[in-house]
Amino acid sequence: RSDHYEIDYRHSYAQDSPFFVGLSQGKLLGSRCSACAYTFATPRGHCMECGAPTEWHELPLTGRVHTFTTCFYGGEQFLDETPFTLVLVEFSGADTLFLSRLKVGDPNVVRVGQSVVARFAKTPSFKVTDVWFELEKIP
Repeated sequence: RSDHYEIDYRHSYAQDSPFFVGLSQGKLLGSRCSACAYTFATPRGHCMECGAPTEWHELPLTGRVHTFTTCFYGGEQFLDETPFTLVLVEFSGADTLFLSRLKVGDPNVVRVGQSVVARFAKTPSFKVTDVWFELEKIP
């Protein structure tokens, strides 16, 4: 059985543009509250804790697997990679998690707590797929 679906989105990055520009420069940008210093791995314009405006904040390029899932069904863009692994990454100094792909040959080797490192597209498309994570190789 084959299912088919299509969704067209029209969007503008607007205030999130610095995040995508950061990806093109090999940086992960989150946001930090200007009042309470709550730090968001996924940027927010205003703090979800106290409502104050946030400022851009550079995140580390390494983190840890908080949790993960292997997807056996995905959108057209990911058909060549299916099954693929999604990961929630926790960063030192950040209060929230970052959702991304984890490129790993065998998803059975992934464990909660493992170190991961961000990787960036050599030719950016200014999309969230310009960043992904790989398991960090510890010497």
